[in-house]
Amino acid sequence: MSFLPIVKPRDVIRVALKLGFVFDRQSGSHAIYYREKDKKRIVIPIHPREIKKKTLHGIIKDMGIDVEEFKKLL
Repeated sequence: MSFLPIVKPRDVIRVALKLGFVFDRQSGSHAIYYREKDKKRIVIPIHPREIKKKTLHGIIKDMGIDVEEFKKLL
């Protein structure tokens, strides 16, 4: 596993938007984004100042990309 950067929720949202995800809804402090072309859904916690590494790794996996591509899109 590659080194994961420390990121804020807004950084993850920016990458999700670049990948074609759109805001679907919000449930409490979690924003749910959806991509129509492949029906993928990701959940981004928007309450912490920084997203934990394991959580970030799961979000990246759900986006369908690898860590290196995520870093390029930041």
